[in-house]
Amino acid sequence: MVVLLKQNPNKKQLDNLMDWLHSLGLSVHCSQGEQQTILGLVGDTSSVDIDLIKALDIVEDVKRIQEPFKNANRKFHPDNTVIDIGTGRIGGGDFQVIAGPCSVESESQICEIAKSVKASGASMLRGGAFKPRTSPYAFQGMRAEGIRLLLEAKELTGLPIVTEIMDLSQLSLFEQVDIIQVGARNMQNFELLKELGKTNKPILLKRGLANTLEELLMSAEYIMAGGNERVILCERGIRTFETMTRNTLDLSAIPVLKNLTHLPIIVDPSHATGKSSLVLPMALAAAAAGADGLIIEVHNDPQHALCDGPQSITPDAFDTLMGAVKSILPVCMKY
Repeated sequence: MVVLLKQNPNKKQLDNLMDWLHSLGLSVHCSQGEQQTILGLVGDTSSVDIDLIKALDIVEDVKRIQEPFKNANRKFHPDNTVIDIGTGRIGGGDFQVIAGPCSVESESQICEIAKSVKASGASMLRGGAFKPRTSPYAFQGMRAEGIRLLLEAKELTGLPIVTEIMDLSQLSLFEQVDIIQVGARNMQNFELLKELGKTNKPILLKRGLANTLEELLMSAEYIMAGGNERVILCERGIRTFETMTRNTLDLSAIPVLKNLTHLPIIVDPSHATGKSSLVLPMALAAAAAGADGLIIEVHNDPQHALCDGPQSITPDAFDTLMGAVKSILPVCMKY
Protein backbone atom coordinates (compact mmCIF):
# COMPACT_ATOMS: atom_id res chain seq x y z
CA MET A 1 0.00 0.00 0.00
CA VAL A 2 1.21 3.53 -0.75
CA VAL A 3 -0.01 6.77 0.79
CA LEU A 4 0.45 9.84 -1.41
CA LEU A 5 0.76 13.01 0.64
CA LYS A 6 -0.10 16.56 -0.36
CA GLN A 7 2.70 19.04 -0.93
CA ASN A 8 4.37 20.34 2.24
CA PRO A 9 2.46 18.13 4.71
CA ASN A 10 2.08 19.36 8.28
CA LYS A 11 4.95 17.78 10.26
CA LYS A 12 2.92 17.09 13.40
CA GLN A 13 0.15 15.42 11.40
CA LEU A 14 2.71 13.38 9.48
CA ASP A 15 4.39 12.25 12.70
CA ASN A 16 1.01 11.22 14.14
CA LEU A 17 0.20 9.26 10.99
CA MET A 18 3.58 7.52 11.05
CA ASP A 19 3.20 6.61 14.73
CA TRP A 20 -0.25 5.15 14.10
CA LEU A 21 0.94 3.08 11.14
CA HIS A 22 3.86 1.74 13.17
CA SER A 23 1.43 0.80 15.96
CA LEU A 24 -0.33 -1.45 13.43
CA GLY A 25 2.89 -3.42 12.99
CA LEU A 26 3.70 -1.91 9.59
CA SER A 27 7.06 -0.79 8.29
CA VAL A 28 6.87 2.65 6.70
CA HIS A 29 9.26 3.80 3.98
CA CYS A 30 9.19 7.52 3.28
CA SER A 31 10.17 8.59 -0.23
CA GLN A 32 10.47 12.33 -0.79
CA GLY A 33 10.41 13.26 -4.47
CA GLU A 34 10.58 16.67 -6.10
CA GLN A 35 6.81 16.94 -6.41
CA GLN A 36 5.37 14.59 -3.82
CA THR A 37 6.08 12.59 -0.67
CA ILE A 38 5.07 8.93 -0.67
CA LEU A 39 4.73 6.57 2.29
CA GLY A 40 5.22 2.91 1.40
CA LEU A 41 3.58 0.51 3.84
CA VAL A 42 5.09 -2.96 4.17
CA GLY A 43 3.36 -5.71 6.13
CA ASP A 44 -0.19 -6.96 6.54
CA THR A 45 -2.23 -4.00 5.31
CA SER A 46 -5.50 -5.94 4.98
CA SER A 47 -6.92 -4.39 8.14
CA VAL A 48 -5.91 -0.82 7.30
CA ASP A 49 -8.91 1.48 6.80
CA ILE A 50 -8.13 3.23 3.51
CA ASP A 51 -11.06 5.64 3.83
CA LEU A 52 -9.83 6.74 7.26
CA ILE A 53 -6.39 7.58 5.86
CA LYS A 54 -7.86 9.31 2.81
CA ALA A 55 -9.86 11.59 5.10
CA LEU A 56 -6.71 13.06 6.65
CA ASP A 57 -5.87 16.64 5.62
CA ILE A 58 -2.30 15.78 4.56
CA VAL A 59 -3.26 12.80 2.35
CA GLU A 60 -3.82 13.12 -1.39
CA ASP A 61 -4.60 9.47 -2.18
CA VAL A 62 -4.11 5.86 -1.04
CA LYS A 63 -3.42 2.93 -3.35
CA ARG A 64 -2.96 -0.77 -2.82
CA ILE A 65 -0.04 -2.43 -4.58
CA GLN A 66 -0.98 -5.69 -6.29
CA GLU A 67 2.56 -6.84 -7.12
CA PRO A 68 4.22 -9.09 -4.50
CA PHE A 69 7.42 -7.02 -4.49
CA LYS A 70 7.01 -3.89 -2.39
CA ASN A 71 10.35 -2.26 -1.58
CA ALA A 72 11.60 -2.70 -5.15
CA ASN A 73 8.37 -1.34 -6.62
CA ARG A 74 8.50 2.01 -8.45
CA LYS A 75 5.11 2.86 -6.91
CA PHE A 76 6.89 2.94 -3.55
CA HIS A 77 9.83 4.92 -4.83
CA PRO A 78 9.03 6.89 -8.02
CA ASP A 79 12.51 8.39 -8.35
CA ASN A 80 15.35 6.23 -9.65
CA THR A 81 17.65 4.80 -7.02
CA VAL A 82 21.20 6.10 -7.41
CA ILE A 83 24.08 4.12 -5.90
CA ASP A 84 27.38 5.87 -5.23
CA ILE A 85 30.34 3.58 -5.83
CA GLY A 86 33.20 6.03 -5.27
CA THR A 87 34.29 6.55 -8.86
CA GLY A 88 30.78 7.35 -10.05
CA ARG A 89 27.09 6.65 -9.59
CA ILE A 90 24.96 3.82 -10.93
CA GLY A 91 21.42 4.87 -11.86
CA GLY A 92 19.68 8.17 -12.35
CA GLY A 93 21.15 8.90 -15.77
CA ASP A 94 24.79 7.97 -15.13
CA PHE A 95 26.22 5.15 -17.25
CA GLN A 96 28.92 2.97 -15.70
CA VAL A 97 31.02 0.14 -17.13
CA ILE A 98 32.42 -2.72 -15.05
CA ALA A 99 35.21 -4.64 -16.78
CA GLY A 100 37.76 -7.33 -16.06
CA PRO A 101 38.46 -11.04 -16.41
CA CYS A 102 36.02 -13.84 -15.68
CA SER A 103 38.43 -15.11 -13.05
CA VAL A 104 41.52 -13.84 -11.27
CA GLU A 105 44.44 -15.99 -12.44
CA SER A 106 47.59 -14.22 -11.24
CA GLU A 107 48.88 -10.93 -9.89
CA SER A 108 50.30 -9.84 -13.24
CA GLN A 109 47.11 -10.80 -15.09
CA ILE A 110 44.64 -8.89 -12.91
CA CYS A 111 46.88 -5.84 -12.47
CA GLU A 112 47.62 -5.56 -16.19
CA ILE A 113 43.95 -5.86 -17.11
CA ALA A 114 42.94 -3.39 -14.39
CA LYS A 115 45.31 -0.75 -15.76
CA SER A 116 44.14 -1.25 -19.34
CA VAL A 117 40.38 -1.13 -18.64
CA LYS A 118 40.81 1.97 -16.48
CA ALA A 119 42.72 3.68 -19.28
CA SER A 120 39.80 2.91 -21.62
CA GLY A 121 37.24 4.42 -19.25
CA ALA A 122 35.94 1.56 -17.07
CA SER A 123 34.80 2.77 -13.66
CA MET A 124 34.96 -0.59 -11.82
CA LEU A 125 37.00 -3.79 -11.98
CA ARG A 126 35.36 -7.20 -12.06
CA GLY A 127 37.10 -10.49 -11.40
CA GLY A 128 36.01 -13.85 -10.07
CA ALA A 129 37.74 -15.18 -6.95
CA PHE A 130 35.17 -17.93 -6.38
CA LYS A 131 33.91 -19.54 -9.58
CA PRO A 132 30.73 -21.62 -9.86
CA ARG A 133 31.47 -24.15 -12.61
CA THR A 134 29.29 -26.82 -14.18
CA SER A 135 32.13 -29.33 -14.00
CA PRO A 136 33.79 -30.12 -10.64
CA TYR A 137 37.05 -30.57 -12.55
CA ALA A 138 37.10 -27.06 -14.02
CA PHE A 139 39.05 -24.15 -12.49
CA GLN A 140 37.19 -23.06 -9.35
CA GLY A 141 38.99 -19.77 -8.76
CA MET A 142 41.78 -18.65 -6.44
CA ARG A 143 39.33 -18.03 -3.59
CA ALA A 144 40.73 -15.84 -0.76
CA GLU A 145 43.96 -15.29 -2.68
CA GLY A 146 41.89 -14.02 -5.62
CA ILE A 147 40.26 -11.38 -3.41
CA ARG A 148 43.68 -10.34 -2.13
CA LEU A 149 44.88 -9.85 -5.70
CA LEU A 150 41.76 -7.85 -6.58
CA LEU A 151 42.46 -5.54 -3.64
CA GLU A 152 46.03 -5.18 -4.90
CA ALA A 153 44.71 -4.17 -8.32
CA LYS A 154 42.35 -1.71 -6.62
CA GLU A 155 45.25 -0.14 -4.73
CA LEU A 156 47.19 0.13 -7.99
CA THR A 157 44.41 1.70 -10.07
CA GLY A 158 41.84 3.12 -7.65
CA LEU A 159 39.06 1.10 -9.31
CA PRO A 160 36.34 -0.27 -6.98
CA ILE A 161 36.12 -4.06 -7.23
CA VAL A 162 33.18 -6.34 -8.01
CA THR A 163 33.38 -10.06 -7.27
CA GLU A 164 30.96 -12.94 -6.74
CA ILE A 165 30.03 -14.59 -3.47
CA MET A 166 28.85 -18.20 -3.56
CA ASP A 167 28.21 -19.11 0.07
CA LEU A 168 27.49 -17.51 3.44
CA SER A 169 30.72 -18.93 4.82
CA GLN A 170 32.66 -16.60 2.50
CA LEU A 171 31.04 -13.36 3.67
CA SER A 172 33.84 -12.34 6.04
CA LEU A 173 36.27 -12.31 3.10
CA PHE A 174 34.21 -9.62 1.35
CA GLU A 175 34.65 -6.83 3.93
CA GLN A 176 36.81 -4.74 1.58
CA VAL A 177 34.95 -5.66 -1.63
CA ASP A 178 33.05 -2.66 -3.00
CA ILE A 179 30.18 -4.48 -4.74
CA ILE A 180 29.19 -8.07 -3.93
CA GLN A 181 27.90 -9.98 -6.93
CA VAL A 182 25.24 -12.67 -6.59
CA GLY A 183 25.52 -14.89 -9.64
CA ALA A 184 22.71 -16.38 -11.70
CA ARG A 185 22.96 -19.74 -9.94
CA ASN A 186 22.46 -18.10 -6.54
CA MET A 187 19.68 -15.71 -7.47
CA GLN A 188 17.24 -17.74 -5.38
CA ASN A 189 19.64 -18.67 -2.57
CA PHE A 190 17.30 -17.01 -0.12
CA GLU A 191 19.40 -17.56 3.01
CA LEU A 192 22.33 -15.84 1.29
CA LEU A 193 20.08 -12.98 0.15
CA LYS A 194 18.78 -12.50 3.69
CA GLU A 195 22.30 -12.16 5.07
CA LEU A 196 23.30 -9.74 2.32
CA GLY A 197 20.26 -7.70 3.32
CA LYS A 198 21.94 -7.11 6.68
CA THR A 199 25.00 -5.55 5.05
CA ASN A 200 25.36 -2.03 3.73
CA LYS A 201 27.26 -2.99 0.58
CA PRO A 202 25.85 -2.60 -2.94
CA ILE A 203 24.67 -5.97 -4.23
CA LEU A 204 24.83 -6.80 -7.95
CA LEU A 205 22.04 -9.33 -8.43
CA LYS A 206 22.12 -11.34 -11.65
CA ARG A 207 18.99 -12.80 -13.17
CA GLY A 208 18.87 -16.60 -13.11
CA LEU A 209 19.19 -18.29 -16.47
CA ALA A 210 15.60 -19.63 -16.24
CA ASN A 211 13.93 -17.02 -14.07
CA THR A 212 11.19 -14.51 -14.76
CA LEU A 213 11.57 -10.79 -14.12
CA GLU A 214 9.11 -11.00 -11.24
CA GLU A 215 11.27 -13.71 -9.64
CA LEU A 216 14.31 -11.44 -10.08
CA LEU A 217 12.49 -8.62 -8.33
CA MET A 218 11.36 -10.93 -5.54
CA SER A 219 15.00 -11.91 -4.97
CA ALA A 220 15.86 -8.21 -4.78
CA GLU A 221 13.01 -7.90 -2.29
CA TYR A 222 14.69 -10.42 0.02
CA ILE A 223 17.78 -8.20 0.18
CA MET A 224 15.81 -4.98 0.59
CA ALA A 225 13.50 -6.45 3.24
CA GLY A 226 16.61 -6.96 5.37
CA GLY A 227 17.37 -3.25 5.23
CA ASN A 228 19.85 -3.06 2.34
CA GLU A 229 18.31 -1.02 -0.46
CA ARG A 230 21.53 -0.75 -2.50
CA VAL A 231 20.62 -3.36 -5.12
CA ILE A 232 21.70 -3.35 -8.77
CA LEU A 233 19.88 -5.69 -11.16
CA CYS A 234 21.74 -7.44 -13.96
CA GLU A 235 20.29 -9.00 -17.12
CA ARG A 236 22.77 -11.66 -18.27
CA GLY A 237 20.73 -13.73 -20.71
CA ILE A 238 18.26 -16.56 -20.24
CA ARG A 239 18.20 -20.13 -21.49
CA THR A 240 15.99 -20.69 -24.53
CA PHE A 241 15.87 -23.24 -27.35
CA GLU A 242 18.39 -21.21 -29.39
CA THR A 243 21.85 -22.82 -29.58
CA MET A 244 23.79 -20.29 -31.67
CA THR A 245 24.53 -18.26 -28.54
CA ARG A 246 25.31 -19.35 -24.99
CA ASN A 247 22.10 -17.72 -23.74
CA THR A 248 19.51 -15.36 -25.20
CA LEU A 249 19.98 -11.74 -24.15
CA ASP A 250 16.57 -10.40 -23.10
CA LEU A 251 16.92 -6.70 -23.92
CA SER A 252 13.20 -6.18 -23.36
CA ALA A 253 13.96 -6.73 -19.68
CA ILE A 254 15.45 -3.23 -19.51
CA PRO A 255 12.34 -1.16 -20.33
CA VAL A 256 10.08 -3.65 -18.52
CA LEU A 257 12.13 -3.36 -15.33
CA LYS A 258 12.40 0.41 -15.70
CA ASN A 259 8.60 0.56 -15.50
CA LEU A 260 8.35 -1.84 -12.57
CA THR A 261 11.21 -0.80 -10.32
CA HIS A 262 13.36 2.14 -9.27
CA LEU A 263 16.48 -0.05 -9.03
CA PRO A 264 19.26 0.43 -11.60
CA ILE A 265 19.80 -2.29 -14.19
CA ILE A 266 22.98 -3.20 -16.01
CA VAL A 267 23.57 -5.72 -18.80
CA ASP A 268 26.16 -8.49 -19.22
CA PRO A 269 26.56 -9.18 -22.97
CA SER A 270 29.53 -11.47 -22.33
CA HIS A 271 27.67 -14.22 -20.46
CA ALA A 272 24.55 -13.63 -22.52
CA THR A 273 26.12 -14.41 -25.88
CA GLY A 274 29.17 -16.46 -24.98
CA LYS A 275 30.96 -15.10 -28.04
CA SER A 276 33.45 -12.25 -28.05
CA SER A 277 32.35 -11.12 -31.53
CA LEU A 278 28.83 -10.41 -30.21
CA VAL A 279 29.81 -8.40 -27.14
CA LEU A 280 30.16 -5.03 -28.93
CA PRO A 281 26.82 -5.04 -30.81
CA MET A 282 24.93 -6.29 -27.75
CA ALA A 283 26.62 -3.69 -25.54
CA LEU A 284 25.48 -0.96 -27.93
CA ALA A 285 21.97 -2.44 -28.02
CA ALA A 286 21.84 -2.48 -24.20
CA ALA A 287 22.88 1.16 -24.03
CA ALA A 288 20.26 2.08 -26.64
CA ALA A 289 17.57 0.20 -24.69
CA GLY A 290 18.20 2.32 -21.61
CA ALA A 291 20.54 0.25 -19.41
CA ASP A 292 22.35 2.04 -16.59
CA GLY A 293 25.61 0.28 -17.37
CA LEU A 294 27.47 -2.77 -18.61
CA ILE A 295 29.59 -5.54 -17.14
CA ILE A 296 32.13 -6.80 -19.68
CA GLU A 297 34.64 -9.65 -19.56
CA VAL A 298 38.11 -8.54 -20.64
CA HIS A 299 41.20 -10.78 -20.77
CA ASN A 300 44.69 -9.99 -21.97
CA ASP A 301 45.10 -13.53 -23.40
CA PRO A 302 41.61 -14.96 -24.05
CA GLN A 303 42.90 -18.08 -25.83
CA HIS A 304 44.65 -19.20 -22.65
CA ALA A 305 42.07 -17.95 -20.13
CA LEU A 306 41.27 -20.45 -17.38
CA CYS A 307 37.58 -19.53 -17.56
CA ASP A 308 35.24 -18.31 -20.34
CA GLY A 309 37.91 -17.36 -22.84
CA PRO A 310 35.58 -17.52 -25.89
CA GLN A 311 33.37 -14.71 -24.55
CA SER A 312 36.20 -12.48 -23.30
CA ILE A 313 37.37 -9.54 -25.40
CA THR A 314 40.91 -8.17 -25.50
CA PRO A 315 41.89 -4.82 -23.96
CA ASP A 316 42.12 -3.33 -27.47
CA ALA A 317 38.63 -4.56 -28.31
CA PHE A 318 37.37 -3.15 -25.02
CA ASP A 319 38.87 0.23 -25.89
CA THR A 320 36.98 0.14 -29.19
CA LEU A 321 33.77 -0.84 -27.37
CA MET A 322 34.11 2.05 -24.93
CA GLY A 323 34.57 4.50 -27.77
CA ALA A 324 31.48 3.17 -29.54
CA VAL A 325 29.34 3.24 -26.39
CA LYS A 326 30.41 6.79 -25.53
CA SER A 327 29.49 7.93 -29.03
CA ILE A 328 25.90 6.71 -28.85
CA LEU A 329 25.11 7.55 -25.21
CA PRO A 330 24.30 11.24 -25.87
CA VAL A 331 21.68 10.14 -28.40
CA CYS A 332 20.27 7.33 -26.21
CA MET A 333 19.95 9.50 -23.11
CA LYS A 334 17.50 11.79 -24.94
CA TYR A 335 14.83 9.09 -25.00
